[in-house]
Amino acid sequence: MLGDISSLLNSFKARLSRRIVIWVFASIVIIEIIILIPSYKREEARQLRQLEEISAEVVDSIVRLSEQRMSPKIFEKKIPKLTQGSEIILGVAIYDARGKLVGIHGEEPAITFSDLKGADLVRQRSWDGKRYDVARSSQNLGIACSLVVRHDASKIQQSLLYYTLRIAILVLLISAVVTTTTMIVLGATVIVPILRLRDDLMLVADALKSERDRPNFYSLQVKRADELGQVMIAFNEMFERVDWEIKERKQTADKLRVEREKSEQLLLNILPEPIAEQLKRGQVNIAERFSEVTILFADLVGFTELSSRKNPEELVKLLNEIFSAFDRFSEEYKLEKIKTIGDAYMVAGGLPIPRPDHAEAIAEMALKMQAEMQKFSAKHGEVFNIRVGINTGEVVAGVIGTKKFIYDLWGDAVNTASRMESHGIPGAIQVSATTYEIIKDKYEFEERGCILVKGKGKMMTYLLLAKKDYSPDRLSLN
Repeated sequence: MLGDISSLLNSFKARLSRRIVIWVFASIVIIEIIILIPSYKREEARQLRQLEEISAEVVDSIVRLSEQRMSPKIFEKKIPKLTQGSEIILGVAIYDARGKLVGIHGEEPAITFSDLKGADLVRQRSWDGKRYDVARSSQNLGIACSLVVRHDASKIQQSLLYYTLRIAILVLLISAVVTTTTMIVLGATVIVPILRLRDDLMLVADALKSERDRPNFYSLQVKRADELGQVMIAFNEMFERVDWEIKERKQTADKLRVEREKSEQLLLNILPEPIAEQLKRGQVNIAERFSEVTILFADLVGFTELSSRKNPEELVKLLNEIFSAFDRFSEEYKLEKIKTIGDAYMVAGGLPIPRPDHAEAIAEMALKMQAEMQKFSAKHGEVFNIRVGINTGEVVAGVIGTKKFIYDLWGDAVNTASRMESHGIPGAIQVSATTYEIIKDKYEFEERGCILVKGKGKMMTYLLLAKKDYSPDRLSLN
């Protein structure tokens, strides 16, 4: 019993319930307003007529006074005595037959003689409702003058306000009673079952997600011979079918997901992500020309001699530790690792997605690699050095092979970068003149001079020393 009452009360919080309440309430209010407006006008007219009836005695006295033959001055002096002490009449304006103002006693009315042209009787209420003027022509009064009487209508304004408030309160009470009654009936027969069915749907989501046993649905406990009952039957049938299909598909999807994650991770370990996406879309021949990229080659100095002193496990562990650090730097500066060959490491900037700061990013990584080797030497108590070469130029990049395929670069710029490394100085970063011209304003260099490069002849080279205002905390690039 308490649960049903609670559900019924909760039905008033539902969106559908609120909409019904709003529409029912608004409809009743609109109907009552339509009825109220003419009622208000009639009440206003009735009370204004009462004002006129109260002031009629004074008007009749003025008429009788005007019928007596007396001078205008005496007539004008007697008028204030007639209106004196009246709480209703605030002012009187008298006009002769030609429209000339004879005199104004008290407040000046808003209506003038010109407003009476063509009319025997004119009424006008002020915008704030506190004054009410009535003008009567000489024809209407049957005398030789016209009168305009100003009444105090402030009490009428207050009375009309109270009248409106009473009607409004009555409208609200009627609307509230009708709306509440409608919602109680509608809530018990429609809203509460719909909310309980909604709860069943939420239980379905949890049950399907957690693979629990079938919940004790409300829709199974209620037997209805109407459309809502048919919805509940269809709901239970749908749950049975969906539950079975989800379990079947989940098992298949789990297997496929595991295999797909393995294959995608392997692919990303081999190829750049944009290139891997092209392969997954079915593109076979992947090749692209880049007008300007920067290539870095690094080679471990004395690695051959080191390999003779270390057992294979130690050697591979050291090499993996160094190259793993290099891999982290390439990710930090958003560069593309191309490959490792023995103790040599190759990385490029500006591909497969072009970027304007490729040369600067490569320079930052080279300095970071150099600093890392110093830390590595201190850690292991043994001198480790790298020889680094950098060059900038045009390359062709693409994927070759169908088995153990790789993303590789070709072109004279690649060969020159390799020569910068092989003809370099252990522990130094040798840069070609092309790269030097791009970043010379941001980095400090030492001019090495012209050297004889195999296959290239004499070439001007530079040694990269540091970034201007260089600080290790400022190495990361956005």
